[in-house]
Amino acid sequence: MTRNESWKIGLLFSTSGVTSIIEQSQLNGALLAIDQINAKGGIRGLPLEAVSYDPGSIVPRYGELAERLIVEDKVSVIFGCYMSSSRKEVLPVVERRNALFFYPTLYEGFEYSPNVIYGGACPNQNSVPLANYLMSAFGQRIFFVGSNYIYPHESNRVMRNVLRQGGGEVVGERYFDLHTCAEGFTDVIKEIMDVRPDAIFSTIVGQSCIEFYRAYHAAGGDGRVCPIASLTTNEGEINAIGAEASVGHITAAPYFRSINSPANRRFLKAYEQKFGSTIDVTSCCEAAYSQVHLFAAVLEETGEMDTDCLREALLGEAFDAPQGQIKIDPDNNHTYLQSRIAMVNEDGEFVIDLKVRRAIKPDPYLVYPAIHDWSFRTQKVSAGGGHHA
Repeated sequence: MTRNESWKIGLLFSTSGVTSIIEQSQLNGALLAIDQINAKGGIRGLPLEAVSYDPGSIVPRYGELAERLIVEDKVSVIFGCYMSSSRKEVLPVVERRNALFFYPTLYEGFEYSPNVIYGGACPNQNSVPLANYLMSAFGQRIFFVGSNYIYPHESNRVMRNVLRQGGGEVVGERYFDLHTCAEGFTDVIKEIMDVRPDAIFSTIVGQSCIEFYRAYHAAGGDGRVCPIASLTTNEGEINAIGAEASVGHITAAPYFRSINSPANRRFLKAYEQKFGSTIDVTSCCEAAYSQVHLFAAVLEETGEMDTDCLREALLGEAFDAPQGQIKIDPDNNHTYLQSRIAMVNEDGEFVIDLKVRRAIKPDPYLVYPAIHDWSFRTQKVSAGGGHHA
């Protein structure tokens, strides 16, 4: 590498299509981290340069564009993808070409690749605590509603097993196309009203997530009585749904915009300065931001873009992220993450109700018992529901 070159990395996030509401925030998180790194002089005196493509939320395009990044753009490190189906398109490409792929999204677990650094929560970091929370705070009868692709089916399989172990039961399970509009949910919402579950577990993603929450509210559904609980519904979507239709609903994630810490305040201030607002900041955005910083730290250390060298340096690497300290687990390429459960208040903001005292070791295959040291904030019992403190 000559001195007038840059460090090129690939960004593969959709800024159009059904999942763009999330992936735009992931792209923004990555771009903010790149700006911060370059503002401090880059890495070993050279700037990070992003080669970015928009797959348009079209699943096969992710694999095609990953191939283009590696072969034509000569990029060996890629950050990208939201849906598991798009990750599955990129996986064989990076493995065949021995590139390094950073995946900044929660997922269903039960996967390992030496070419992937998994930056989002796996089931023991979000599904297990959420299931236990729902059963203790609301009841054991849960209704599943999801989008019809890999992640919701696999996530529900995991959630079903966790509920059964705790004495819970699944009282309904329905899947929908990613383009489903509000009217398309009429029948399932009627079924939910008839079955009267204690809570709804939703793995509906993208624009149809917004449509589902709005339709539930329009039909008389109240999150303070029977909440929709999710691992994926985030600040950007809650803003689009609106506070009135969102109040009482629940999400489990490592990061929420409302975290009150110096690291998060700095992150949000920088994000707002660059993009004008923090309204779309999400856990997936924070994961993309943090993964770029983790990568930059090990590139500074190694001084080369060799995949094997970078991977070796990444294992055990830590970063003081907006959510708190995170670390790459040398055992499985996943990330030690914080774990939080939050509920939407009357202002449309997530208020953290439950958090873990320290980062949870990732257990993508759910090998170990899920016992963690949780702390509760004091929560008032709301007029409509029976939340506990």
